[in-house]
Amino acid sequence: MISIIIPAYNEEESLPHLIRFLESCNNSEHTEIIISDGGSSDGTVAVAESLGVKVFSSPKKGRASQMNFGATKASGNILYFLHADTFPPKTFIDDIRQSLSSEIEAGCFRLTFDYQHFLLKAYSWFTKFDIDFFRFGDQSLFITKALFNKIGGFDERLIVMEDQKIIWPIKRETKFIIHSNSVVTSARKYIDVGVIRLQVIFSTIFLMYYLGFSQEQMVKFYKNRIR
Repeated sequence: MISIIIPAYNEEESLPHLIRFLESCNNSEHTEIIISDGGSSDGTVAVAESLGVKVFSSPKKGRASQMNFGATKASGNILYFLHADTFPPKTFIDDIRQSLSSEIEAGCFRLTFDYQHFLLKAYSWFTKFDIDFFRFGDQSLFITKALFNKIGGFDERLIVMEDQKIIWPIKRETKFIIHSNSVVTSARKYIDVGVIRLQVIFSTIFLMYYLGFSQEQMVKFYKNRIR
């Protein structure tokens, strides 16, 4: 079984579209959709419940905590972590099953955006390379539950960069595959903030992380720059 785990916070508008899409792709009874909510103040929980998926309220807000909590509720032996504004390829179920083996226990998809811009196309092009600098949560992550539990899941101390850090222990344990198909993620933030400006902000946060800045400093930097 594949357990699709979606961390959510105030996603009542985007979540129904994603859930319906996932259900349209599901040609097998051996999948489940789990929403791990971080205390949404809108109708996220009610909307998700009305669509018949499993909804759980995470005891802690934060993407890492919510994804870890969702994993504890999963029945599947394969976990698929997906952002609420990201759509996997139509064939993602078969893609994931065919990608995993005794030697490969984790992987992700390439990335594309739902907005046409030459720089976003350039950013997307780099995600096909097996370089950790280009690995982020928007690409989604599939991993066997056994390996996820072995490495201890996502680091809940992190507010940002949790999707980057988890790649290290994964690669120490197994080969990591980047599937040739792509997810499609929202470019809304790039449009609102500016394509170049937002990428500079993300790149700066990446450098701050590796230079040892605290999580609070990185979050403050991000919030101050996107206003």
